[in-house]
Amino acid sequence: MLYVYNSLTRRKEAFTPINPGKIGMYVCGNTVYDHCHLGHARSMVCFDVIVRFLRSQGYDVTYVRNITDIDDKIIVRAQERGQSIHELTAHYIESMHADTRALHILPPDAEPRATGYIDSIVHLIQRLIKTGHAYVSDNGDVCYQVGCFADYGKLSHKDLDGLEAGARIDVVKEKRSPLDFVLWKMAKPGEPSWPSPWGEGRPGWHIECSAMAMDALGEQFDIHGGGLDLQFPHHENEIAQSEGATGKPFANYWLHVGMLQVNNEKMAKSTGNFFTIADVLKMHSPEVIRYFLLSSHYRSALNYSETNLLNADKALMRLYQSLKDIGVSSDGELDQHWVDQFNQAMNDDFNTPVALSVLFQLSHEVNKTKSRPLAATLKYLAGILGVLQESPESFLQAGLAVDDKEAVNKLIEQRLEARRQRDWVKADEIRKSLMDQGIELEDGPEGTTWRRV
Repeated sequence: MLYVYNSLTRRKEAFTPINPGKIGMYVCGNTVYDHCHLGHARSMVCFDVIVRFLRSQGYDVTYVRNITDIDDKIIVRAQERGQSIHELTAHYIESMHADTRALHILPPDAEPRATGYIDSIVHLIQRLIKTGHAYVSDNGDVCYQVGCFADYGKLSHKDLDGLEAGARIDVVKEKRSPLDFVLWKMAKPGEPSWPSPWGEGRPGWHIECSAMAMDALGEQFDIHGGGLDLQFPHHENEIAQSEGATGKPFANYWLHVGMLQVNNEKMAKSTGNFFTIADVLKMHSPEVIRYFLLSSHYRSALNYSETNLLNADKALMRLYQSLKDIGVSSDGELDQHWVDQFNQAMNDDFNTPVALSVLFQLSHEVNKTKSRPLAATLKYLAGILGVLQESPESFLQAGLAVDDKEAVNKLIEQRLEARRQRDWVKADEIRKSLMDQGIELEDGPEGTTWRRV
């Protein structure tokens, strides 16, 4: 049975979907005013693996990951560049899609954009006004009245009386309480806006996700996810406005991915403390990045460092080495024992570090037995994590240009000829020269092969 850690209850719970065999999952996506950084990649890769695993267990998963394409930062950046918000967001959405394709992240089943759901947002705000949870302030903004929702704070476990307005909560004198948050912002000169019963304006940040999630998955669904930094106030506010409108639980299980850090500080665009996905991809293969991001449990903090990425590269090389010279069929027979071991790890709140350790144990058996069913099992299980999907030769020899590879192969031929001539000194000199360049030779019954080290 699958157990997940539910942020709402702060404990692991047996997972039971609302509809047997089907799962609705909504994950908060990116605000597209800049290129994605590796912190975004961590969230996307973690939820990608969760979806892959759930589907491997036979679940019919509807995976929704939204895009916020209207926001204060977007408006400011577009004005700075003399662009429309559509031009700006289209550019960064394509950049995000290029990043996700490069990292082999499966596309979501739906990718709603906030600007495409204005009517749904307006309708939801109208429901909240009708239920008494929202009001029109003196400046024309529509605000959510936090004090009218008795369960406010149940996700973040914060005390309402002790709360202060958070950094993402707009504080204006027209609010009845500093904790009230804006659902609909009246338009300012030069800003994009849409018509509403309260005048021209645009949606606040929090209301977007409630409207898009309910449109895509219904008023109650199984899993809501996102980064740990979204738990408060964003997800707390989503619960308040969604449940305030419907009177139903919004999502049954809340999953939050821990922060990716640089020097023990959160990786974030706002502080400039980040590395873009595109920049890291120039130095490391997609699978190395995925392995690094999965090497720590998704709820734990993970520290970015070049050393950690190099360690991920070395680990993958060991796994690929075990598949080298073994023909693996994509529809090959699987060893159920190892499938069960892997599933046991993943059924414990998607514990990828333990799942990776299972892959290494299996790799050890493949090295000993050269068994094709075991090798097929290794490749299949690794595929649920999105790794070991290249050919071993491509991965083990990656990083060298074609001309460099040809030069290596010529040196290998020279070494073989030296060995045929029993010129052991020259043969050893060539081996050492290649090792100094980070290339290790391996002599075997089928001849000499090489890999990078």
